[in-house]
Amino acid sequence: QVQLVESGGGLVQPGGSLRLSCAASGSIANINRMGWYRQAPGKQRELVAQFTSTGRLDYADSVKGRFTISRDNAKNTVYLQMNSLKPEDTAAYYCNAYIWPFDRWGQGTQVTVSS
Repeated sequence: QVQLVESGGGLVQPGGSLRLSCAASGSIANINRMGWYRQAPGKQRELVAQFTSTGRLDYADSVKGRFTISRDNAKNTVYLQMNSLKPEDTAAYYCNAYIWPFDRWGQGTQVTVSS
């Protein structure tokens, strides 16, 4: 089992920045890929950014150039640095770890971009 705990969400004005953290514990050696998804009210959950099993970074087109995913292997933590935030980035953000054949999810952290 893998446990994921997110932190770092909040309210920010348009153009501002936030950094999300996801700390993983448990059987982390079995993780194939890990990253962030988000879900806005009335919309489907969508991929924001992730590390794949080969180390490739994937980003949603809507966040390229503004968001950066990174990780600290010593701390078993993945980060999402979000810059130049827009109101359309408002959503619940979820940490995800894929361990074949299942997805594991954190509890989610709310990001609200509003003036």
